[in-house]
Amino acid sequence: MYDLLVIGAGPGGYVAAIRAAQLGMKVGVVEKEKALGGTCLRVGCIPSKALLETTERIYEVKKGLLGLKVEGFSLDLGALLAHKDKVVQANTQGIEFLFKKNGIARHLGTARFLSERKVEVAETGEVLEGRYLLIATGSAPLIPPWAEVDYERVVTSTEALSFPEVPERFVVVGGGVIGLELGVVWHRLGAKVTVLEYTDRILPTMDAELSRAAEKIFKKEGLEIRTGVRVVRVAPEGKGARVELEGGEALWADRVLVAVGRRPYTDGLGLEAAGLSTDERGRIPVDGHLRTKHPHIYAIGDVIRGPMLAHKASEEGIAAVEHMATGVGHVDYLAIPSVVYTHPEVAGVGYTEEELKAQGIPYKVGRFPYSASGRARAMGETEGFVKVLAHRDTDRILGVHGIGARVGDVLAEAALAIFFKASAEDLGRAPHAHPSLSEILKEAALAAWERPIHL
Repeated sequence: MYDLLVIGAGPGGYVAAIRAAQLGMKVGVVEKEKALGGTCLRVGCIPSKALLETTERIYEVKKGLLGLKVEGFSLDLGALLAHKDKVVQANTQGIEFLFKKNGIARHLGTARFLSERKVEVAETGEVLEGRYLLIATGSAPLIPPWAEVDYERVVTSTEALSFPEVPERFVVVGGGVIGLELGVVWHRLGAKVTVLEYTDRILPTMDAELSRAAEKIFKKEGLEIRTGVRVVRVAPEGKGARVELEGGEALWADRVLVAVGRRPYTDGLGLEAAGLSTDERGRIPVDGHLRTKHPHIYAIGDVIRGPMLAHKASEEGIAAVEHMATGVGHVDYLAIPSVVYTHPEVAGVGYTEEELKAQGIPYKVGRFPYSASGRARAMGETEGFVKVLAHRDTDRILGVHGIGARVGDVLAEAALAIFFKASAEDLGRAPHAHPSLSEILKEAALAAWERPIHL
């Protein structure tokens, strides 16, 4: 019997397994894919960032670097995709090494509950038992009933990472993080990209001011973005695909990405055998300590409530196993950042203005633009801003949001400030290196507290 049996080796499951081993537990992990790391490492976060980073450099060369003229270069798509695969392989092999280093037993196959404590590996018939069990099976692309996905012309995010050629026309259904990141990748490589979003703005879960600013910039870069559009049918047609909109309009594309969200993945898990069930959205209910109705069975990540973010799953995995081992485990959900790795990046942590207004929390706003930063000017990256939301009466930082070059890295400090319950004055008074992009955050905090120096 294992002290902890983890189902799923994504960023929630594998991190939880390592932490449990560090705490002295005997740990086993069941994962159906040969490569460890889950969707994030294999066909999500890591490969998409490899493509985004590389294509950003290609785009910079194409539009012209300051002081440099480049002529006669061509795209080697095969080499680009090979680089992406190499990055993925290095990361998944790194997890294999960490499993061996920490003495974690890995079982290849699909887990299926037999009871509250026993799990069968479907492919081998092996029966495993755990004193504690952790469900970390992640999520899968949501395919709506109006989409006929053939995984070639009408695709999910997985296939959109590896097109054999650059599509001439590429339609993205869904203006969220996944749709925009992959749309930007293929636009940089030469595709004519159209993004269709059902709500009245792209990135609908992020701060509205950021969404509006991002849409303006992406349109200026050449993406066609249409909001308030309802897609009623997507299907392969001829050598491409047809997208039908409410009202009778139809669009044709070489390839169509359906990126309207993800669903919790519990297929074949046999939850009923363990006396567990899911809610109306397919999620496993848990309490404040990430326990299901059975105190020895925990669930984390995309299969429970909250944003579907890899780092959220990792934090929950650590909190869950620490609660098993010590009785104490906690995740500060307000301090979990969200980043869209386009160019410019879009990022936020904490409350949005809309959430503060809805809850009636009094707040004040401090903003500072990239255009007033010496480092941003030197980089030629003057588009964007950072804004700090602080409590009107206590000055405590409630949220920080920004759009601009490397703003995801800039907001790491903001997440720490929220985690430690810092005030805008605290952040504004803390020394920051000059010249650096981090000064933009400092000045925005000063603006929220009293007034910025350089504006």
